Formats: sequence, C-alpha cells, structure tokens
Amino acid sequence: MKFLPRAATFAAVTFCAGALANAATLDANPLPASQDAPVQQINVSLRQDVPAPQAAAASQQDAREIVQPLPQDQIEEDADYASLSAAVASQEADQEVSDRELTCLATGIYYEAKSEPLAGQLAVADVILNRTTSGRFPKSVCSVVTQPGQFSFVRGGKLPTPPANAQWRRALAIAQVAKKDLWESPAGDALYFHARYSKASWNRARVATVGNHIFYR
Repeated sequence: MKFLPRAATFAAVTFCAGALANAATLDANPLPASQDAPVQQINVSLRQDVPAPQAAAASQQDAREIVQPLPQDQIEEDADYASLSAAVASQEADQEVSDRELTCLATGIYYEAKSEPLAGQLAVADVILNRTTSGRFPKSVCSVVTQPGQFSFVRGGKLPTPPANAQWRRALAIAQVAKKDLWESPAGDALYFHARYSKASWNRARVATVGNHIFYR
C-alpha cells in the first residue's frame, strides 16, 4: 500500500501549482475602470494638485494691487482748485521754506506787489519766472531779481529781508502757486511790467493790465 503516500504528495503538489498560477493571473489583470484606485494612488494625485505654500503666497501677492501713496508735492500739482484764493490758502498752511529760489521769488512779489490783488501778485511772480526761461535774462530766479537796473528795491545786488507779517506769508504762498504752476497766469508770457501811474512808454506788445500794473511781452 505504498502508492497512497505518493498519490497524496502528487495531489498536494498539483494543488499548490494551480493556486500559484491562479494568483499570477489575478495580479496580471488590471483593475476594472469602475473599481476605486488604491489609497496610495489617490494621495499621490492630491499632492500634485495642491501648490506649495511658497507658490501660493507668491500667487496671492501678484493678485493684490499694491498702491503707493503719492508724494505731497505731486498731490498739490494734480489738485484742482476752485479759485486762486483756494490755491493760495492751500500753500499758506506750510510756511517752512528752505528753498533760496522760492525766497527770492517771494521777495520780488512782496516788494513789487504786496498791495496788489492775488492775480496781480501772481502776474508779477510769473514775469520773474518767465525771464528765467526766456534766454534774455539770467536762468535763476535770484539772479533775475538781483540783476542790476531791474527792480528798484534791490540795493547793491542784495535783497532786503521782508518782515514776517501776513503780507510776507501771502507772498510766499503766491510764490509756491506760481512755481508749481497751480493756477494759470493772468499775464501769460509777459516779461516786463510797470505801474499804471508810470509815464513809461515802451515799444512792446501789451499783454494785460492786472491791478495797478501793466504787463508787456
């Protein structure tokens, strides 16, 4: 009866071989399209769709509009004023002036037109500024004002020191309005002026009469 152990052994070997073949067949077949993917594969897909923290922050930074405040002088230059008085008042709030050219311009306004209306003071300021760009006079405001034989308040090429009163503060404000071109000049491109009571007879084109001054080109 020795054939029984051999038969049992053969059967066991055959069963194992069949099981291995069946397992190999299952591994070789892909998952059906309707079957869910393994958890590891889902996790990999999610990691690819979520941007890195640095990239997300950069994207948000680019999406935001960065607004820088405008410098104060640019705000004033772009401002629209209802009147010359409003433009002057806006400059009177800041009287800390360290610009020598502005001081020379204000001095010319003060001594030539401090009793004139605002438009007349602005016209005098514009005459001085027009001279600096005309090519016929010095190129700086201080040099124009102190040029010999031009303004009677100048003595020995030196400017007097105006008193620190309301008229001086107004002259400083007018000088700033003129220099920043915050209001249109009533005298246009005038280069000369004299008082209306003056007997001067100039062979020049008259531009305007503002207050007690007549302006010429």
